[in-house]
Amino acid sequence: MRKTELYDEHVDLGGKMIEFAGYQMPIQYPEGIMKEHNWVRESAGLFDVSHMGQAILEGANAIEFLEEITPSSFSGTPNKKSKYTVFLNENGGIVDDLIVTKLADDKFFLVYNAGCKQKDETFVRKKLAESLTFRPLMDRALIALQGAASEIVLDKVLNLGEKGGFGSQEYMTLQEVQFEGGDLFVSRLGYTGEDGFEISIDGGSAAKLWKAILAHEEVKPIGLGARDSLRLEMGYPLYGHDLDDETNPMEAGLGWVVAKANKIKYENPKRRRVGVELIGKGIIRERVKIFAIDGSEIGVITSGGFSPTLQKTIAQGYVRTEFSALGTKVNVELRGKLLEAKICSYAFVKPRTKQG
Repeated sequence: MRKTELYDEHVDLGGKMIEFAGYQMPIQYPEGIMKEHNWVRESAGLFDVSHMGQAILEGANAIEFLEEITPSSFSGTPNKKSKYTVFLNENGGIVDDLIVTKLADDKFFLVYNAGCKQKDETFVRKKLAESLTFRPLMDRALIALQGAASEIVLDKVLNLGEKGGFGSQEYMTLQEVQFEGGDLFVSRLGYTGEDGFEISIDGGSAAKLWKAILAHEEVKPIGLGARDSLRLEMGYPLYGHDLDDETNPMEAGLGWVVAKANKIKYENPKRRRVGVELIGKGIIRERVKIFAIDGSEIGVITSGGFSPTLQKTIAQGYVRTEFSALGTKVNVELRGKLLEAKICSYAFVKPRTKQG
């Protein structure tokens, strides 16, 4: 099992380590998932996401290539602008979701899921034109600082001085800065719904930056458990659970990543991703079946759990399109019993990103 450059830091902080996507990762620290979750919503949390894939795609026709393997348009994208998109297979299914940042017309920075690294890299290389190079950044770590205090803390740590701080950096953009003589990619984005940043850094400098950020009282380390509950509250999908090779963007509620010219391919989906709110008590999780009031099976839960912010059970899943209207009453099967629930938006909490 692999370790990130920050493994020793997690152990020193009392992190409870688990296997995730082939890595030893902290699921939580001593305060527990609930407190970690709330701390991110109230202040700022620091995550190690170095298990994620990072790569540079470079060369002539890079834009055309990206528009071939994703449904998105990159032709008019400004430099340093980031886009959420998906890799698509020949059937229109989602190979993975990822962030693509344009560094120049012929150079892009990609960040993709840990559990899909080998699959994604094989997928890209199989289609790669001779004019292009695809270079995974094996020596880079990735740190996410998320929460309202993130900007203030990062300004202090990186001390940009006369070059200006991070207050002027827009959401979904990347800024290149220096730390200890090394280059950082600082992207204003994240997967918690809060304002924050993801910082790509040389692995050898990662521990020093991690400690420098944690030295501020506004920041606490956060594990993968709270990362999951935070993204669930926002209705963000998790690959391998809410997205897979047989799900297309329109079914998944990701039609906004599809360029207008491609939308006709996904018209009239037979099922849709929805939010599900349990009316009574209980916790519903992945693979729980969803039934119509008449008893017919209409879908399945793909992610679920307890929301620390809302203090209730929330979930997302897929149902047949005719049952996807907000407010539709349904039943979910939990340990052999049918419990009342209703269809709702999968965005349970309003985002508080820079623009939100």
